[in-house]
Amino acid sequence: MVVSGAIGAGGVGAGAGCTNSTTAVSSCWDVNLKCLFRWRWEYQQHLLHHRFLPPGLVFFLCCLVLYGSIGMLYGWLMFNKPYVSAVGDVRLNSVGCQEDNEGSWSIGLFYGDSPFSLKPIETMDVWKNESAAWPVANPVVTCASVSDAGFPSNFVADPFLYVQGDTLYLFYETKNSITMQGDIGVAKSTDKGASWQQLGIALDEDWHLSYPYVFNHLDKIYMMPEGSAKGELRLYRAVNFPLQWKLEKILMKKPLVDSFIIKHDGEYWLFGSDHSGFGTKKNGQLEIWHSSSPLGPWKPHKKNPIYNVDKSLGARNGGRPFLHEGILYRIGQDCGETYGHQVRVFKVEVLTKNDYKEVEVSLGFEESRKGRNAWNGARYHHLDVQQLSSGKWIGVMDGDRVPSGDLVRRFVLGCASLAAVTAIVVVLGVLLGAVKCIIPLNWCAYYSGKRSDTLLVWERSNAFSSKVRRFCGRLNRAASSLRVKIRPNTWAGRLVLAVIFAVGVALIFTSVKCFYGGNGAEEPYPFKGSYSQFTLLTMTYDARLWNLKMYVKHYSRCSSVKEIVVVWNKGTPPKLSDLDSVVPVRIRVENQNSLNNRFKKDELIKTRAVLELDDDIMMTCDDIERGFNVWRQHPDRIVGFYPRLISGSPLKYRGEKYARKHKGYNMILTGAAFVDSKVAFERYCGEEAKRGRDLVDKYFNCEDVLLNYLYANASTSGTVEYVRPTWAIDTSKFSGAAISRNTQLHYKVRSNCLQKFSEMYGSIGGRKSEFQWRKDGWDS
Repeated sequence: MVVSGAIGAGGVGAGAGCTNSTTAVSSCWDVNLKCLFRWRWEYQQHLLHHRFLPPGLVFFLCCLVLYGSIGMLYGWLMFNKPYVSAVGDVRLNSVGCQEDNEGSWSIGLFYGDSPFSLKPIETMDVWKNESAAWPVANPVVTCASVSDAGFPSNFVADPFLYVQGDTLYLFYETKNSITMQGDIGVAKSTDKGASWQQLGIALDEDWHLSYPYVFNHLDKIYMMPEGSAKGELRLYRAVNFPLQWKLEKILMKKPLVDSFIIKHDGEYWLFGSDHSGFGTKKNGQLEIWHSSSPLGPWKPHKKNPIYNVDKSLGARNGGRPFLHEGILYRIGQDCGETYGHQVRVFKVEVLTKNDYKEVEVSLGFEESRKGRNAWNGARYHHLDVQQLSSGKWIGVMDGDRVPSGDLVRRFVLGCASLAAVTAIVVVLGVLLGAVKCIIPLNWCAYYSGKRSDTLLVWERSNAFSSKVRRFCGRLNRAASSLRVKIRPNTWAGRLVLAVIFAVGVALIFTSVKCFYGGNGAEEPYPFKGSYSQFTLLTMTYDARLWNLKMYVKHYSRCSSVKEIVVVWNKGTPPKLSDLDSVVPVRIRVENQNSLNNRFKKDELIKTRAVLELDDDIMMTCDDIERGFNVWRQHPDRIVGFYPRLISGSPLKYRGEKYARKHKGYNMILTGAAFVDSKVAFERYCGEEAKRGRDLVDKYFNCEDVLLNYLYANASTSGTVEYVRPTWAIDTSKFSGAAISRNTQLHYKVRSNCLQKFSEMYGSIGGRKSEFQWRKDGWDS
């Protein structure tokens, strides 16, 4: 029993022991698994922290990706316009007109009764029918027109005229887009400068050429271009004018810039600047030589250098000198604010071998106030003015819309903005705790980790290294202090974080604009090599004065706007001084408050193109310029930005969504549309349209619908063209002065108009133009 008991006990003990052993093994196994998983997790964290990407770096990269995405979206919305094509502008489809740090110079033409009353060609009513340039506007020669002729050019500048009867020859510097070197180009005009035929390159040397001073001597034609890179002043003679020239003589072994020769009081005088001498002030130096022949030899003036002054005072020559009423005038260029800032005119009072005196006089030239939207808005540095056989004066002047060095300036600003965004990301990381220290600890003075003996010895003997390490330490302590003061879990802290993030967004916008936004100008689009202008017309009344002020300030800066006409229908009109405009504004006060006044004949409008634009519509100048370009291609049509599709039985007026859904349109709202002022106003004011005008007065609506019917009634082909705007804002929603607040009632009235006009002039429901992608890029 004992044995059995023992055995039983043993059995029981064995059973119990077996149970405890299993539990222990299971418990140990669980512990081992936990230890294993924990070890693997800690190992992975170790790899993540020390071998791969630390949390601070992950935060930094994520923020950069976020800001980069915001910047890409901004760039895509603002600068990538797939439906926009620079029609007639070679910059997008040729090697010409590339952005150049020297600028984007072009050439304009001027006329006047004297050299001191010059007006741009657009004021002279010079028209060019084949390009619908009514009138022709400056600039008349650009890098685009030269490149289109097969001579790639980045810019054209330094124009000189040579007049032969009724033919004008224009010599100018053209910067070759391939060699990046200045050559001398030449163009010809037989229609008083309305159009220019590019003849080619008149002179091409192995060095840079500019300032092609062309003159006649003993029935021979000479050219004395600047070639200071060669270190010589060379004189060429035409052997087959205007394209073949032969070196006649090297006049001087000096690197003269912008030189000319003039005969005065029986002696020949050579004016030029030598910037190579020690102590010479660049663009502020002038020297004179004299001779009995333009071929030399040349003797220096006794007072040389005549000037060695500040570059803003006009010492450097800026074009051909001229005689007016027996008085000699010299043109100089002011290079103060930027190279070639403006020209200045000086009356020469004394010019002898021993003395020279001149005083500045006013040129009487009115500068554009459109900024970069004007072809000469930033600077103009060269003028050649000559008297024609008719007694009138003609002048050519170069101009640029950007200052010198603008390309480099934008690049530097873009890089600085990117660097600032990086710093903002670091600050955000510090405030959110993702970045523990701004500078690595082993760079700091208080770091106690292991360092190499060699490095320690070098740092002890190097004071600059110690200062850098102390600065890094202070920077890290400042970060810690900043994290304590600004707590992200409070409302104030969150506001600070939001402001910092917003500043970063603004900086990334600035960077994208600098890199991809171009020079910031909303330039006009040439058509068949020429530019033109249009009149902007809007109709309003006293309750919408706020809209009008913003409207005038914005659109007067658009490049092709010649004049703004305000049709004032009701109330007391504003004073012109209340409107901030850089173009003439004319307020036409009407006796009757009628929508028909919009299309009233106006003999004071000097352009064929009129943009009828409601005062509550704001869009970019670039969209306006694109629309104008399309109208010049189709001047017999209504070209606008708001399409409608009129269809159904009976006809029903619907919004733009309906037109897009059915992929077509047959009407353009004239609240934002280009029309031919002669054609549109005559049709609208004609006897045939009287019944329609009476209906417009009855409903106080539908004047734009009536004009569409009148156009359709006069043609069997297409009468409307649509241009898709980048964006458009209805400002009446902010001012609360909308004309048609009840959309349903407004559409109902217009549907009634459709039925009435169809009875009068025939239906337009059968006409339809499809939205399509044309090869020139316009969405129509």
